[in-house]
Amino acid sequence: MRSLGLLGILLVSMQLLVGCAANDLLVKRQTETEARVEHVFQIMGGLEARLNELTDRIAKAEEKSAARGAEFQALDESVRSALQEVNQALQVKRQADASAAVPKVELLNPDPSAKVRDNGPPPAYLKAFGLYSANNFSGAIKAFEQFVLDSPSSDYVPNARYWIGECYYSSSDLPQALTAFKGVLEGWPRHSKAADALLKIGYSYGALKQPENARVAFELLLKKYPGSSAAIKARERLMAADSPVH
Repeated sequence: MRSLGLLGILLVSMQLLVGCAANDLLVKRQTETEARVEHVFQIMGGLEARLNELTDRIAKAEEKSAARGAEFQALDESVRSALQEVNQALQVKRQADASAAVPKVELLNPDPSAKVRDNGPPPAYLKAFGLYSANNFSGAIKAFEQFVLDSPSSDYVPNARYWIGECYYSSSDLPQALTAFKGVLEGWPRHSKAADALLKIGYSYGALKQPENARVAFELLLKKYPGSSAAIKARERLMAADSPVH
């Protein structure tokens, strides 16, 4: 009987040992599982942070691309305007050369109030404009300013002031460009370059990330110079700003 009792005790002890070992194994596996889950969560957190960083970079890249596209468009418009003015100047020069080839008839009693016709842009102005066309913006600014200083009463002073603004705009010196364009608008509001100056004021504010000021400039352009080619471009910018983003 005593042997049977010892055997029973031994069996119970073995069962307890097996149960403890099973519990230890279960606890170990549970701990390993929790560690793996925690590791997965850490990896997911890192991936999410990386994804947010990439998304932010893509958004900034798209914003820079849009801004550069607007700058290239504005530069293209500036070049077109410059070429148009050069063509006009060449036409005036050809007409002047043709007139010079025709013998002049002197009047015995000329009208003292008659004015001498403008034979085209002065050489100093054309030299400055040539520097601008060659993308020598700093040299063009100095040349235009010297022309204004030497010939303050010339009919081409408003043009020179406008192209000074274009030089600053093309050099991305937007505050100086605004000052120059506003000077044209305030000093010669009826000049043919006034509408273009107001358009570039809107472009400059847009490049400076001041959309409200840009809108004010474009709307004022439509109001003051509705029939100008600059008004067409201003209307396009306003329509683009009002269109919903998809």
